[in-house]
Amino acid sequence: MPFSEGTPRTGERRLSVNPFYGPANPLGDMAEAPPTHRLPDPPMAPATAHQLVRDELMLDGNARLNLATFVTTWMEPEAGVLMAECRDKNMIDKDEYPRTAELERRCVAMLADLWNAPDPATAVGCSTTGSSEACMLAGMALKRRWAQRNADRYPAARPNLVMGVNVQVCWEKFCNFWEVEARLVPMEGERFHLDPQAAAELCDENTIGVVGILGSTFDGSYEPIADLCAALDGLQERTGLDVPVHVDGASGAMVAPFLDEDLVWDFRLPRVASINTSGHKYGLVYPGVGWALWRDAEALPEELVFRVNYLGGDMPTFALNFSRPGAQVVAQYYTFLRLGRQGYRAVQQAARDVATELAGRVEALGDFRLLTRGDELPVFAFTTAPDVTAYDVFDVSRRLRESGWLVPAYTFPANREDLSVLRVVCRNGFSADLAELLAQDLERLLPDLRRQQRPLTEDRGAATSFHH
Repeated sequence: MPFSEGTPRTGERRLSVNPFYGPANPLGDMAEAPPTHRLPDPPMAPATAHQLVRDELMLDGNARLNLATFVTTWMEPEAGVLMAECRDKNMIDKDEYPRTAELERRCVAMLADLWNAPDPATAVGCSTTGSSEACMLAGMALKRRWAQRNADRYPAARPNLVMGVNVQVCWEKFCNFWEVEARLVPMEGERFHLDPQAAAELCDENTIGVVGILGSTFDGSYEPIADLCAALDGLQERTGLDVPVHVDGASGAMVAPFLDEDLVWDFRLPRVASINTSGHKYGLVYPGVGWALWRDAEALPEELVFRVNYLGGDMPTFALNFSRPGAQVVAQYYTFLRLGRQGYRAVQQAARDVATELAGRVEALGDFRLLTRGDELPVFAFTTAPDVTAYDVFDVSRRLRESGWLVPAYTFPANREDLSVLRVVCRNGFSADLAELLAQDLERLLPDLRRQQRPLTEDRGAATSFHH
């Protein structure tokens, strides 16, 4: 979450209040307009406060038209009711809310089975506030296991983590916060994610693990997890180095099990020690809930699990935070129960169908080149065709925003910084009808864009608010 700076009180702005927002007497509560950056002195009627906040929020974008985010923007009303009923339950208090804790345990067991853990009954896991926390926990476990194996050298030796340059920023944060060297496999040519052999070559005796991404946020493509494990098997045969793999399945771990059943990426690969996913992405739950699972108790060092006596009960916990609402975990269990395997397969297939159809429509316009087609994650990335010089992807993103569409434009990382793309995330709730409207709006913009003398974006860094 970005830090916010306070606003100086000099020349402080005050909210404008319509007298009708007050009680029966329109002047009753309107003696003084409330300030914006300090607490008002008197209270106000709940209806007044509600209306003031609601008016300001009207200026937010429409979440359903936000094609930058992977986060779920639509759930059934029944799920919303359950979440409202559980928002006051503290997830950490498992003694006071044992049924909520039981639903969390069931979700972990369901995911262990879905991801083919050798023995789902012995797999260990927990809910988190999202994949970022789940990745931090997985990284901590990798580092602690490495430190145990290298107790004679650590802390003098500096641990490292190998991953593609396309990883989500949470992995950069992990390496920074936990003092781990980040070893990044660069992009090359038309390969926009990790190369297995290049990753293996970066490993040494100080490598705590390799991260494979099942669904890159840059273009929606799966990294080849099985090939990565094979490359690390070869490394072990040559050098004796036994390097574990963590699969960051923030999105793909809730897509591949249903649509790509023959793809081997999960605990069927002995080298995969842990997996995370975002329940609030293709897990189809409102933010924020994530999941972290380890193949067995050995993969999660016991000393990282805290056992505390809280409110009268012995409570094992592995988390970076403490109190948080149980609503999202309950919503995850509801969605698992509601959809089952067949329902998830239908929902994810519908999202993939929308993505591939829309990608085809974009390609048919002739002005764009597809990098991916939405046939892995329901996500595709595209750039302008080589002969298009009048405008760039940042111009397209800005013009689409005029119609309410939030389509991010951004530049790729090192070795492919010359490549700028647009990316469309197709989620549950982004229907074929909405996709048709987006395609029509994009086609309608093209004649005007083609008449430009040159691209109009001067500061590409400020051209989009999207960041990975």
